[in-house]
Amino acid sequence: MARKLRIQYAGALYHVMNRGNYRRDLFESVGAAEAFLKVLFEAADKFGWKVHGYVLMIKHFHLALETPEPSLVEGMHWLQSTLATRFNRFRQESGHLFQGRYKSLVVEDFAAMARVVDYIHLNPVRAKIVRAEQVKNYRWSSLPSFIKGPRHPRLIADDWLAARGGWKDDAGGWKDYEAYLVQVGQDEERWERDGLIGLSMGWAIGTDAWRQTMAREHAQLRLVPGLLREEVQELRESAWRHSLEKELSAIGKTMVDLQCRPRKQAWKVELAQRVRNQSGASMRWLAETLQLGKPESLRSYMCRSNNAKNQ
Repeated sequence: MARKLRIQYAGALYHVMNRGNYRRDLFESVGAAEAFLKVLFEAADKFGWKVHGYVLMIKHFHLALETPEPSLVEGMHWLQSTLATRFNRFRQESGHLFQGRYKSLVVEDFAAMARVVDYIHLNPVRAKIVRAEQVKNYRWSSLPSFIKGPRHPRLIADDWLAARGGWKDDAGGWKDYEAYLVQVGQDEERWERDGLIGLSMGWAIGTDAWRQTMAREHAQLRLVPGLLREEVQELRESAWRHSLEKELSAIGKTMVDLQCRPRKQAWKVELAQRVRNQSGASMRWLAETLQLGKPESLRSYMCRSNNAKNQ
């Protein structure tokens, strides 16, 4: 399986998930689910994690994690390998417990993390396992621990709960949060309006501006061999855009100037050449962004420009 993007830094927030190997049932028994939660909080204690939410489904799990130190990779390796060893010993089996490397999406802030936790808590409703009004009774999510207890000291809610509705981590706050989840769970059209769709896809959850900033800061990860194309495309394009903006500034122009008419301008062709030389931007991206027609047309313009310079 291709290696997936890993971004680590102190204080990072993540949506983490994985499935059983060959889509086998991970949590087919109470004992299996209890064993996972035991190992999860052992990992949280060992690596200093804060657990903001979790849900165990029959074939997979979702976690909302905060890592005060950059320890996601080490911690998840320990969690999954420890769990696999214990499961295999109990079942008298051998082999991989999970289908592959876990997926981790970095999360911008606690406003975005609140959406992730909502998504996690509503997973049993989305899967039609429980009705929305019974969401707090799904045993294998963090919601009943938050609302009714008992709660592990590493299970934390203050920041995302405040970001969700300005609620406090007390009986009143949980009553309001539960009412909110029930309302959303009963209205599937609201899931998209509240940003609860697509939170298991991509590599980051947050605003476009933040994602672009993160992509620039971690653009070197695009060079890691074997990364999935869809997971690095945004990193590549952000690096290309950063190069373009720098070159535009150097000639006293802005992105707005790219909309000039006629579209073909000598300075735009030269700009495309500099950006391509500096960042390796694709012809398709340059032609579209600089509004220079089709990639083949841009390639022809650049060739003519170079020939003219060499005469």
